[in-house]
Amino acid sequence: MSAVQNLGYSAIQVVHNFGAVATVGGSIIAVQMREEALRRRLAHLVLFGWVAQAASGASFGLVTYYYYQHLPDISGIAVDALSIKMICASLGILQLMTYLWQSERWTDLTRSKVWISSAALAITAISAAAFLRWFS
Repeated sequence: MSAVQNLGYSAIQVVHNFGAVATVGGSIIAVQMREEALRRRLAHLVLFGWVAQAASGASFGLVTYYYYQHLPDISGIAVDALSIKMICASLGILQLMTYLWQSERWTDLTRSKVWISSAALAITAISAAAFLRWFS
């Protein structure tokens, strides 16, 4: 592997890691908060984190494709873990977009459930990342 390729993977990993911190940390903090203005600001951060996760995840595959002319060779548990991560990111993005669009009409209980769900999705995604990493 060339130094440029390693640099590409490393830069992508930095974005991926910050996305993970934003999704997990932002969601857990929002679960504890009751001030809606702060929760809406956190929603922007968490949404950005989910988008960063999705974009950087796809970028890993694109870098591999660029250098080897095929996508990463994964199977079994790694494919399952990647699928889980993709589902979590998709649901997280949809959930936070809906939250930002509609939450002013929701009850406090509904808003709290969204944040609990967002935290669960983020924790699930970061846990699946470990399986993807070690089974690929």
